[in-house]
Amino acid sequence: MYEGIVQDLIDELGRLPGIGPKSAQRIAFHLLDADDAAVRRLAEVLVQVKDTVRFCEICGNVSADEKCRICVDPRRNDEVICVVEESKDIVAIEKIREFRGRYHVLGGAIDPIGGVGPGDLRITQLMSRLGSGETQEVILALDPNIEGEATAAYLSRLLGPLELTVTRLASGLPVGGDLDYADEMTLGRAFLGRRSV
Repeated sequence: MYEGIVQDLIDELGRLPGIGPKSAQRIAFHLLDADDAAVRRLAEVLVQVKDTVRFCEICGNVSADEKCRICVDPRRNDEVICVVEESKDIVAIEKIREFRGRYHVLGGAIDPIGGVGPGDLRITQLMSRLGSGETQEVILALDPNIEGEATAAYLSRLLGPLELTVTRLASGLPVGGDLDYADEMTLGRAFLGRRSV
């Protein structure tokens, strides 16, 4: 335990996702040792992000404008919408340079234990987007965990009556992996998702 404001800084840093007590302490002392200009710049950027960054009114992606760069790009395919949990998932998919459709950010996943239900997500906005009739396929690119699976199951049931194709990202064994290191769920998914060669 440190005195006053130093402990307050460590406590606040420790509230950030992925930052444990030791990491928070290291970051706090790094900031104390850094020159004043660097720390002030960090503080200014944090305030500026909170003041200027918003979420795209169409897809929910982070944006500096009302619509994100993907939603205003006329080269994107309107017939396919890839549903993701968070904006960071869009960045991961864009890195592969294979997907040319549109996105929809839910803002999380269904998590009854964490108090997140379907009404807390951007599902109503998704259904409104699908009402235009342009979309032919919805890709559910959700995390392969309990919350992602629950959200995918919920969306599959909700989208079932609509006349469109609902797909899920394939999952299974990683390239370069060994079968004996795969867990049962991953190996089971690999068998279910097998395809002819």
